[in-house]
Amino acid sequence: MKNRIPIKNNKTKIFVKENSDDGKGIRLNKFISNAGICARRKADDFIKAGKVEVDGKVVNEMGYRVMPTQEVKFEGKLVKSYQKKVYVLLNKPKNFITTTSDEKDRKTVMDLVKGASTERLYPVGRLDRNTTGLILLTNDGDLAQKLSHPSKEVKKLYMIKVDKAVTVAHLEQLASGVKLDDGMANADEVAYADNHDKSIIGIQIHSGKNRVVRRMFEALGYSVDKLDRVMFAGLTKKDLPRGKWKHLNDREIGLLMR
Repeated sequence: MKNRIPIKNNKTKIFVKENSDDGKGIRLNKFISNAGICARRKADDFIKAGKVEVDGKVVNEMGYRVMPTQEVKFEGKLVKSYQKKVYVLLNKPKNFITTTSDEKDRKTVMDLVKGASTERLYPVGRLDRNTTGLILLTNDGDLAQKLSHPSKEVKKLYMIKVDKAVTVAHLEQLASGVKLDDGMANADEVAYADNHDKSIIGIQIHSGKNRVVRRMFEALGYSVDKLDRVMFAGLTKKDLPRGKWKHLNDREIGLLMR
């Protein structure tokens, strides 16, 4: 965003830098325990004895962590703690709906990620048909549930273009709270995104309410021309053109699991 005016609601700033820390994964002993092989303490003994491999290499380091994308073997046999996890980030264009199938035979996000995996993927959260931007698809049910739960307060950053200039008073109201038919909703941060065009707004929000950003602006008398999600849970659209997808790397998966 270009024009960073201080409209906020005493929470984190809208201009969040992408976390640069590597993903931590989970402890190897917990991974083995989750597979039902043994308790964690016994798993430590097996690790010390050199009976555990990660990606083809023996690991005997206590506290070693693994990512869901890595292959773990115990005494030469694959540890199937869970199925191979796949994490795909899509930059959704308009006119695609966020479902795995559609009875009206409309285009879905699944049409855009064909070939991404042999595993069955599911979208995490939703973007309505006319909203563009980031959406995660995965077969990791635990992570999907975690990211969808209100207590996680997953941050989402949107760029929105409305039909007229947004007043400062309305920016302040967006931050303090807007009454919707299903309760109050407020932005974590909101600001003008253009030095000259006050109809372009950046808004960060963690609410899981359906179509919440559109409804907040509509409740204040604005018509939404464009809505684009540019950040989701620390992930950005950098080097990801509209309509394209990519597999997340370990660092990006780590951001989701924080």
